[in-house]
Amino acid sequence: MAFSSLFTLLDDIASVLDDVSVMTKVAAKKTVGVLSDDLALNANQVSGKDITPQRELPIVWAVAKGSFINKVILIPLALLLSIYLPSAINWLLLIGGGYLCFEGAEKLLHKFLHKNRPHLPAEAAAPLTESEKDKIKGAIRTDFILSAEIIIIALGALQETDTLTKVLSLCALGIGITLFVYGLVGLIVKLDDIGLWMLQKKSVVSQKIGQFLLFIMPWFMKSLSIIGTIAMFLVGGSIFVHYLPAIHHFIEGLNIHSDLSFLANFVVGLTTGFVLCAVLLPIMKLFEKEQTH
Repeated sequence: MAFSSLFTLLDDIASVLDDVSVMTKVAAKKTVGVLSDDLALNANQVSGKDITPQRELPIVWAVAKGSFINKVILIPLALLLSIYLPSAINWLLLIGGGYLCFEGAEKLLHKFLHKNRPHLPAEAAAPLTESEKDKIKGAIRTDFILSAEIIIIALGALQETDTLTKVLSLCALGIGITLFVYGLVGLIVKLDDIGLWMLQKKSVVSQKIGQFLLFIMPWFMKSLSIIGTIAMFLVGGSIFVHYLPAIHHFIEGLNIHSDLSFLANFVVGLTTGFVLCAVLLPIMKLFEKEQTH
């Protein structure tokens, strides 16, 4: 009797795990678009001229830990909100989308309004530890918003499943995505070091690959910076298009082809970002002046 109960329990566990495996794959497929933006944004944010090669991986690890903490906060919160206050999820996503649009627009404004400002040499810049902290905080904030959207999208795909499957699937997805994204980000930021290491090998093939990596990486990192900024507008814009009824119905009325929907997301994100900058930046500057007095 005891063995029969044990086998029944094991069979139930196996069945639940099988459901979790299937539903995690379904949820992962639904979130793959945001995941690609997450990768581009984070690779862009944890790299830069002010970060030495020795500090790149520690920064990636620090952001990865922050990402895990984000998901520890977000998964229970999303589950609770989906049960007790589902209407709040859309508003939280809109706030997050607004932040991404604002940050993207602020980056563009800073780039073009201050492009003639001379750059400080490395020794005259802010201490490296402060620069690292700023990058880590910024990357974790952005990760929080992207993680929230990934979890909400995944939760929508898991809506018909039981609570245990939802919880386990979201946990598996959260851990898997964090390991994948930051593992790949760690690889990307170290590709130039890998190129230098291969250049020192005796093999001609290894040297050629090393030369190619060293040649392509500066261009690749610049392109990531551009892709990361575009991703902010695409993700932020898509949140407004999908979760704000007025914009959603307006875009629907334009009868835009599904293959070109990303253009609508980009335009909405860009417009939202500059509107928010026009409103918030003067308020922020006024607040800064009041604090200095």
